[in-house]
Amino acid sequence: MNETSTKAPTSVKKEALSFIKTIIIFLAAALILRASVVEAFKIPSGSMIPTLRIGDYILVSKLTYGLRLPLFSQTVYQFSEPKRGEIVVFVRPDDPDTFENEENTNVIKRVLGVAGDTVEVKGAQLFLNGAPLAESYARWQEGGIAEGNFGPVTVPAGHVLLLGDNRDHSKDSRFWPDPFLPISRIKGRALIIYWSWDSLSRIGNLIR
Repeated sequence: MNETSTKAPTSVKKEALSFIKTIIIFLAAALILRASVVEAFKIPSGSMIPTLRIGDYILVSKLTYGLRLPLFSQTVYQFSEPKRGEIVVFVRPDDPDTFENEENTNVIKRVLGVAGDTVEVKGAQLFLNGAPLAESYARWQEGGIAEGNFGPVTVPAGHVLLLGDNRDHSKDSRFWPDPFLPISRIKGRALIIYWSWDSLSRIGNLIR
């Protein structure tokens, strides 16, 4: 057996190992990027109509409020808090009133109450700290359902209160056993619609 024939298998093996290492590094980097920097989400329901529609695909900034790591359901380091009016993606603590565990289900809503705010809903009107709040984004298709009346409640430190824009068709803070979401459970802030089956004109729209 000559020297060339013995080197060939060794060379192929090294190239194969190098390729595998490259794939592993790429996958690890993609996982960290997805967990910590930006992630794509699909809107599954109409609870955020008219702002977000079923079939919209959005990008969410995961560095807006804190640092998250792969396989962790909560933020490991918090350096900012969500502001009133921002739309966020989060995971809730499990709801004992539902049959399935919702801890790993991504939910998207709008922050309407931050620490110290007093929030109340009467009919088709939201009151913030005792005053009616003008909301151009809110939709009350049924004119404000009786089950949606809520509060007044005051948001504790380290938590937020969230509502869907489609108020009469949104399971939000008003209907949870604990209406206040720990900020550490927020994955990030919704930024932009990168694809929409509803209308191509929505592509590229900033989410407000």
